[in-house]
Amino acid sequence: MITISEEAQAHFAKLLEKQESGTNIRVFVINPGTSAAECGVSYCPPNAVEDSDHKFEFNGFNAVVDDESAPYLEEAEIDYVTDQMGSQLTLKAPNAKARKVADDAPLVERVNYMIESEINPQLASHGGQVVLTEITEEGFAVLQFGGGCNGCAMVDVTLKEGIEKQMLEEFAGELKGVKDATEHQAGEHSYY
Repeated sequence: MITISEEAQAHFAKLLEKQESGTNIRVFVINPGTSAAECGVSYCPPNAVEDSDHKFEFNGFNAVVDDESAPYLEEAEIDYVTDQMGSQLTLKAPNAKARKVADDAPLVERVNYMIESEINPQLASHGGQVVLTEITEEGFAVLQFGGGCNGCAMVDVTLKEGIEKQMLEEFAGELKGVKDATEHQAGEHSYY
């Protein structure tokens, strides 16, 4: 479920030496499965471990994950990196915003997963997001843009050169294209 690099394991073991004996680390997701999902790591004293928690043994400590966070931490990676700026702990959880779906799940579920895990994180840097409204019988994914994307002059480029290319590559033979359902002339606009 969670991969913790050797460097991160050594870092956690060093930190835990200064804590109460038997203290674990807890890895969790706040607001799992939403665009507001955030991951974190904290100390978890022995008396804070629940019966329903998932426990993973590492070198000198255990990582504890609550039952609700567990499916959203599939393929999560924790690393401890040092560069010229110093050292930092990194936590990558590609499934935190959307629960990973099976390869044979219905197309609409797989498209929604791709939007939440790949596309919206890219759009978020510009204050935007996109939602799938439907997949037409003809095989077009109809998207509704919001936030900073509404009224943006580059939305056509984002749609055709970014999102559509990604989706057609991922869902070759299943999708024929992507359409924009957003009324860019209405609502609050970020750019004009």
